Amino acid sequence: MTQRRLYRQLLLERAAHIVPGVYDALSARLAHRAGFRVIGAGGYAAIGSTLGQPDMGQSNMRDMAEHYGRICAAVDAPVTVDADTGFGGVHNVTQAVRSFEAAGAAGIMIGDQTFPNRCGYLPGKSVVPIDEMLAKIRAAVAARRDPDMVIIARTDARSVLGLEEALMRCRLFLDAGADLAKPQTVDRTDEIARAIAEVPCPFMATLSQAAGRARVDIADLRALGVAAVSMPSIGLFAAAQAVGTVLEDLASTQSLAAVEDRLMPLDAYYDLVGLDDVQAAEERFQSEASRLLRPHAIA
Repeated sequence: MTQRRLYRQLLLERAAHIVPGVYDALSARLAHRAGFRVIGAGGYAAIGSTLGQPDMGQSNMRDMAEHYGRICAAVDAPVTVDADTGFGGVHNVTQAVRSFEAAGAAGIMIGDQTFPNRCGYLPGKSVVPIDEMLAKIRAAVAARRDPDMVIIARTDARSVLGLEEALMRCRLFLDAGADLAKPQTVDRTDEIARAIAEVPCPFMATLSQAAGRARVDIADLRALGVAAVSMPSIGLFAAAQAVGTVLEDLASTQSLAAVEDRLMPLDAYYDLVGLDDVQAAEERFQSEASRLLRPHAIA
């Protein structure tokens, strides 16, 4: 089964599969090793890890395609990625879908914010007219070469125009051919239940630190019957906290011994990055090259 077909199957289970957000290939390996069946990658974590800046729409399609390609290549699991607003009009959407599909993504999410896109929990957002977003969805569906690629259409209308507008947009997104329609910032249990009842597709919930502390937990979402629980910033925030604490303690103590027990052991790191497999492949290729030369050796 392909990763894209597996992703579709997992969504249909409506089992609240946790989708941890990762920020690079190494964090993707950590998420995969922890046992998560789907991995998420998006601009928030990419901008934070590569630029050390907040996500205010600074990404571009080619940089993100390269970034997602490294993440997808690092794991044997479906990876769902964020295409922001599609990086422009319908022609940009076409190029983004084809580039992210070639990078190995199992699902691609495109939102209806105006450019520049920003984190859905930050103020200052606005959304494009509905016909403009529907044209982007049609372009995305037409652009994919693998019919199992999941096209996710996201709306930020809930925090701009209200819940009714958000749910209406989601239904139209599905009519336009999207596989999933996601109303961002629909986080309360009553609103999630209504979205599940009124939008005929699996519901993808978001648990984000950016939403504040007034949020439900995974058990509540599972009871509601959501398909997936995206936690887009968890890998980035975990790494920032751990690295920051270790380096602060190292600076204050001037002692490796003071922080060594919080570092991944070397053997564990080599196991994570697959050193044994890499060395075995190197030795195998060298051995094969030697065998090829042997008949032609000069006595």
